[in-house]
Amino acid sequence: MDIKSALFYVFSAVLLFAAFRVITARNPVHAALYLVLAFFQASGVWMLLQAEFLSITLVLVYVGAVMVLFLFVVMMLDINLDLLRQGFWRHFPLAATVGAVVALELAAVLMGGFRVSEAPAVAQAAPAAGAMPGQISNTRELGVALYTHYLYPLQIAAAILLVAMVAAIALTLRQRKDSKYQNPSEQVRVRAKDRVEIIKMAPVRPAPPAPVEEKQA
Repeated sequence: MDIKSALFYVFSAVLLFAAFRVITARNPVHAALYLVLAFFQASGVWMLLQAEFLSITLVLVYVGAVMVLFLFVVMMLDINLDLLRQGFWRHFPLAATVGAVVALELAAVLMGGFRVSEAPAVAQAAPAAGAMPGQISNTRELGVALYTHYLYPLQIAAAILLVAMVAAIALTLRQRKDSKYQNPSEQVRVRAKDRVEIIKMAPVRPAPPAPVEEKQA
């Protein structure tokens, strides 16, 4: 067994353990951290398969952005775990059936789609300037395919994402009655004398006079 095979089995074992702990951990924060660990192990497996672009994208996008957002949301929300656990065994048969169907579909795809004898020949593209023919990375090939054959779909997807981002910002800036709104321009122009008022008071104040008791007749 070479070092690549050993690393593959190590990454796969840790990935399966982390994925199992994601669905069995009682604490949602721990489940999110186990999911981050699973993403790192999947990134290592992709690196062994010489898919450097997918590996780095998984770490930067999912671990660096999406999972950090999920983790902060889970930590800030007051989640009632007792309500989440209600009805678990009632829905367990349906969930187990769906999981078994998905596992069978994945097994059918893996058994019929990955055969060494039927592996298609990879067409060698023209090497870049100063690069040897055997040193062409799949990252460059992916970039060439995106910006040549799939240029228009890429631009359409970028425009859709831009519209979605602008819409999300517009939804957060709208004024609502149930939320407190602050004007950034007024906060920038604020002055100390408008916020703080210094009042001079005597260090010692005389005690108030005692009430005079009325004499009984």
